[in-house]
Amino acid sequence: MKQDFQHIGLAKLCAWFGITRQAYYQNSWKAIDTTIEEELVLQQVKSIRKNHPRLGTRKLYEKLQPFMLENNIKIGRDGLFNLLSSNHLLIRKRKRRIQTTNSYHWLRKYPNLIKDFVPTAPNQLWVSDITYWKIKTDKHLYISFITDAYSHKIVGWHVAETLQAIQSIAALQKALSAFGGAESLFPLTHHSDRGIQYCSKEYVKLLQDYNIQISMTENGDPLENAIAERVNGIIKDEYLDTYEVSNIKQAKELLDSVISLYNNDRPHMSISNLTPNQIHYSSNPIKTEKLWKNYYQKSLTIVNPIQD
Repeated sequence: MKQDFQHIGLAKLCAWFGITRQAYYQNSWKAIDTTIEEELVLQQVKSIRKNHPRLGTRKLYEKLQPFMLENNIKIGRDGLFNLLSSNHLLIRKRKRRIQTTNSYHWLRKYPNLIKDFVPTAPNQLWVSDITYWKIKTDKHLYISFITDAYSHKIVGWHVAETLQAIQSIAALQKALSAFGGAESLFPLTHHSDRGIQYCSKEYVKLLQDYNIQISMTENGDPLENAIAERVNGIIKDEYLDTYEVSNIKQAKELLDSVISLYNNDRPHMSISNLTPNQIHYSSNPIKTEKLWKNYYQKSLTIVNPIQD
């Protein structure tokens, strides 16, 4: 026969379990406080994800720090993982791959110049790559990115309906426009795969006009262009794939907004949890050697079940 606890007094219950009334009330209020704090954190997470819909837990933890400090909320990174997991808010990555590189062509291919190179300032090394974007009409668009390897700032981008070289040139022109002229550019290396877009006469000529060294991967290993591969994944998985667009005009507008968020508001673990623009325009250099080597000494995770 089950014991009916509904009509047993609090004093008797406390005596049975060997606790005082004071401890009972203290623990009850503590549980309520914890519940309130967790709800506040969850609300803040949802607010952050309005702009960064697939931002991973580690990045969320960094962005939550000012809020938690202001509200005297103490929760560790593991605690945040558990909280998000119990509320079904962890992000799972998607596995997709479409070939965007055609390296089987007769055009000149350049050697890899960055095997032992460690950037120590912005605009020493740019890495470039092309990725696809499937939109609402089941059509594929193609995005060319140029990223500063030191700061991880996307300095050039362009979305188009084809993979023609002229589309990649538009991204390069956007990146170069910040300098105002070839004479103002200090030594810089441009690194990419051996795709026909980057080996085209027009693309190579534009790099040479600006006295930019040309570097290319030597095989299909994504580690040879790891930062560019990583940026592709971030922009697609965390942002673009969460929206629906129907045409190229909408795609261009959304891409501009997403890159602004990425450059100005998304922290990166590989640059001390700062944003790309904070690093790109900072007068205080960061120690990049260890971080840079990590991209090439560890396996690049293209597909990871749970996002970092």
